[in-house]
Amino acid sequence: MVKHLILAAGMVAAASSGDAHISDGEPSLAGTWVMDSAYEVLADGRRVTNYGEHPLGLLIVDPAGRYSLQIFRRDRPAFATGDKARGTPEEFRAAALGSSTHFGRVRIDAVAKQLIFDIEGASFPNWEGRRQVRDYVLQDGLLRYAVPASASGNGTTAYSIWRRVEQGDGDG
Repeated sequence: MVKHLILAAGMVAAASSGDAHISDGEPSLAGTWVMDSAYEVLADGRRVTNYGEHPLGLLIVDPAGRYSLQIFRRDRPAFATGDKARGTPEEFRAAALGSSTHFGRVRIDAVAKQLIFDIEGASFPNWEGRRQVRDYVLQDGLLRYAVPASASGNGTTAYSIWRRVEQGDGDG
């Protein structure tokens, strides 16, 4: 019996010492976040909104640091045929460029003020199996971070702003 209690205590300790929460007093990403806004700064300095003025987005992080992130442009056109396998090149392009999804593990480096994403799967296959480090600010229920230009492959730096959803909040 004592052996089982020790094993159970060890499992609880391991589960609660995950990457999303460093230690008491340190920031935690665990929870549900909705996209507040997103924009990009192109290599030439112009600011654009590739996901539109009010993108849809959801970021969920569990206490162990496993995450799932989705961003969608609201005005993506529906496929005319209603069949995903028979879309036109333009429909496929709008669907691919109008969304960004990935999942894996995330942790905070509070000293460096960086998020470290270890991406397992992504709608952009070039990100799979890669680590991405992003400067961030977590303040007043908002998480802001920059996706470095090196991740886009074209010199664009993307900025994402997420708002934490409080438990019981019907928004999101």
